[in-house]
Amino acid sequence: MQRWQATFIDSQQPGGWVVVHFKQHFLADSNGVLFPREWLKKQDLPVLAEHGLGHFDGDAVYLLELDQPFEMPGFVWQSLRQFMLQGDADTFKLLSYATQIGTWASQHRFCGSCGGAMQHVPGQRAMHCPRCELQHYPRLSPSMIVLVTRGDEILLARSPRFVSGIYSTLAGFVEAGESVEQCVAREVREEVGVEINNVQYLGSQGWPFPHSLMLGFHAEYASGEIVMQVDEIEDAQWFSVHDLPPLPAARSIARYLIDAYVARRLGQPEPVLPG
Repeated sequence: MQRWQATFIDSQQPGGWVVVHFKQHFLADSNGVLFPREWLKKQDLPVLAEHGLGHFDGDAVYLLELDQPFEMPGFVWQSLRQFMLQGDADTFKLLSYATQIGTWASQHRFCGSCGGAMQHVPGQRAMHCPRCELQHYPRLSPSMIVLVTRGDEILLARSPRFVSGIYSTLAGFVEAGESVEQCVAREVREEVGVEINNVQYLGSQGWPFPHSLMLGFHAEYASGEIVMQVDEIEDAQWFSVHDLPPLPAARSIARYLIDAYVARRLGQPEPVLPG
């Protein structure tokens, strides 16, 4: 049974549960991140916006987006990445959606065209500028992520932003005017200097850091030696499927791409792409 379902809910309705978000962090206590909505709204919180998110175990869930953090006895702030690594899958799905809606709400308070104050569109997940009639919907940024392979070897790299020791697949944002397949070839060439062929799409995953849609690919090595992109890649190597370095979190599409290829090479059951 699917515990979390994203649906539009009118924030004027009473009752339900609420999650509290500020810059990719959620308020939590010993019972988790869901709080009685009417009780929490009575607290003196610096609320920027409120949005209905959907249903969790059949109950309505709302988001309180804050414009600054606050402290309350018995409460702590936990990052979305902590929930990705340690929380259950359904809670992470809920918080992933919440952080994307919260980020959109905080970044679209004013119109990017005329500077006027934006207003919620009744019955829609949209912001409307009454001055120039522009509308904004929650943003998605398409990006590609690719595993490059050479027989029993896979090409993995480290960004300076990664957790110490972790190696992962190559990734990058799709630029205006190019296809995703063109982006795959360009990013691999820019980041590690090699050419690829036989690009194959494998699946996608919403990536709420803060609002990407990751399109996952497998590609085969064609030619070239590794030349690392300055300031983007601090190390890149070919690794044997029998001897891999520390890898990304199990719920990430990067880990799925790696595990799926390793399973095929070793004759093992293939994993399922996390939802």
